Amino acid sequence: MTVPEATAITPDAPHLDVDALIGDPGVRVIVCCGSGGVGKTTTAAALALRAAEQGRSVCVLTIDPARRLAQSMGLTELDNTPRPITGVEPGSLNAMMLDMKRTFDEIVIAHSDPERAQSILDNPFYQALSSSFAGTQEYMAMEKLGQLRAEAETDQRWDLIVVDTPPSRSALDFLDAPKRLGSFLDGRLIRILAAPARGAGRLTSRVVSASFGVFTNVLAKVIGAQVLQDLQVFVASFDALFGGFRERAEATYAQLKAPDTRFVVVASPEQDALREASYFVERLETENMPLAGLVLNRVVPVLAADLTVEAAEAGAEILADLGEDPVTRGLLHLHADRMRNARRQRHVADSFVAAHPGVPVVAVPAFGDDVHDLEGLRAIGDAAGG
Repeated sequence: MTVPEATAITPDAPHLDVDALIGDPGVRVIVCCGSGGVGKTTTAAALALRAAEQGRSVCVLTIDPARRLAQSMGLTELDNTPRPITGVEPGSLNAMMLDMKRTFDEIVIAHSDPERAQSILDNPFYQALSSSFAGTQEYMAMEKLGQLRAEAETDQRWDLIVVDTPPSRSALDFLDAPKRLGSFLDGRLIRILAAPARGAGRLTSRVVSASFGVFTNVLAKVIGAQVLQDLQVFVASFDALFGGFRERAEATYAQLKAPDTRFVVVASPEQDALREASYFVERLETENMPLAGLVLNRVVPVLAADLTVEAAEAGAEILADLGEDPVTRGLLHLHADRMRNARRQRHVADSFVAAHPGVPVVAVPAFGDDVHDLEGLRAIGDAAGG
């Protein structure tokens, strides 16, 4: 795949040295973040491949419902287990795709006795929570990152983990959703429903039971008796795991602040994407999390940048008046459109740089073809690291 030449879209920003980032042995985790549809998955895979081919042992974790990464890496499928990618040297590359429900199930099985675990897994409320509850995917991404980090410490399988964050509408969801899920699991309703199971003194127990009966009668009328029963059974079985979820979430969140972690914000040169990137950069600064820089993806490549929009359109009009060379006229109009797009992209990128002058930036050009193999990922890595 030919690498198009990107316009120098952010000449005033510090340059993000991708090769220095992925080659630094002190960097053990790279988290690629950004709003949906900006190329996080491809960027994460390209960085992981480039790091592996520079000698590192890499595991890339993706959360990609389109499963493009598996095809790009020559795998028939990706699942919750890291799988080796062939044809990568001198280092090594493993890839996996987060299975949100399987990760949740594994946590339940690992931290419960068999009977209680099966009761939780069979519960309809748990099945809904583990499959579709808002924030579960982000929480499980952090759980899986924690597991991979522990494996790296234990058996030295890899010295770099690259994480592709979930395709959320907002980049901030990756940081906020685990806390929201933890708040739900530790919320007032859950604690009220768990109170009888947790026990109390004899007198207190009678008072609680009477109050609880009134409460559940009202709640049953609102949400339905069967739903309430499922919820109560879930809470009674799951209660012992609540603390463990909070502790692991806090530990992984602390890992995101560690000196060996770096965040790479990915955005396209569009107003909405860069607004999300700006919010995320500000959040990282507030949380004291280590930001490596911004990958500005899908920049319109422009050749013959000295030929302005006005000159190209004037030339096309002259040729039209002479009734000559429709192909050249079409090329001049195409060049003018590219220059207009490049000018617009430069404007929104300049706004980001003005707001965050210290954030390093690297521009990656838009490719004409979809990435569908290792060669395509190498081309993106070359564009980012070259």
